Amino acid sequence: MLSWAITFLIVALIAAVLGFGGIAGTAIEIAKIIFFVAIVLFLISAVMGLMRRGRGPV
Repeated sequence: MLSWAITFLIVALIAAVLGFGGIAGTAIEIAKIIFFVAIVLFLISAVMGLMRRGRGPV
């Protein structure tokens, strides 16, 4: 998922250099959303992993 965020960031940078302000702004917003979703999913996964480890073998 972070690779998608990086891809949109690169697209935004290229669009900004070429003068496409609207496309660059949209791509930056998409990259931000994907980045924060990836961070939230990582934190949820980390918390669930810690909770599962503390219970012992199933």
